Amino acid sequence: MSQALVASSAPSAVDGDFSLERTPYGKLVLTKAQGQRFEGVVPVRAFPIQAPEEGVSLLDTDGHEVAWVPHLAELSLPAQDLLRQELALREFMPVIARIVSVSSFSTPCTWAVETDRGACELVLRGDEDIRRVGTEHSLLIADAHGIHYLVRDQLALDAHSKKILDRFL
Repeated sequence: MSQALVASSAPSAVDGDFSLERTPYGKLVLTKAQGQRFEGVVPVRAFPIQAPEEGVSLLDTDGHEVAWVPHLAELSLPAQDLLRQELALREFMPVIARIVSVSSFSTPCTWAVETDRGACELVLRGDEDIRRVGTEHSLLIADAHGIHYLVRDQLALDAHSKKILDRFL
């Protein structure tokens, strides 16, 4: 049994009308108005940090774009919910709330941090793994395992965290 969710909007807003459903096995299925059916589509945000609600591409299993959603808000609520659920399963980007300590002020070093998903440690390979994104106060930190951590506003961090971060910027 699958739940059919219709995502419709003006033809110029989306790559034609389409419907979305989830199979009993959890795969997302997109069916275009012309009858083309794509099982296992994957939503990908164009700008996940700067504009997470804008520009979502739906890719088939070969990585080809089969639909484009300029604004999630233009879709029906059930379709928005289905895409947001799928994006949440796919995306993993903890937000750093506090930097507890660092093993060294030279790289590579291990950082003990508190995130929105709990306490953890990350290994910073080099200063170049800290990048400014979006606003001048947002940072993206890549660890040695390829996990990206977000600092939404470095000025909002506590004094201890700012002091540590300043040594690496």
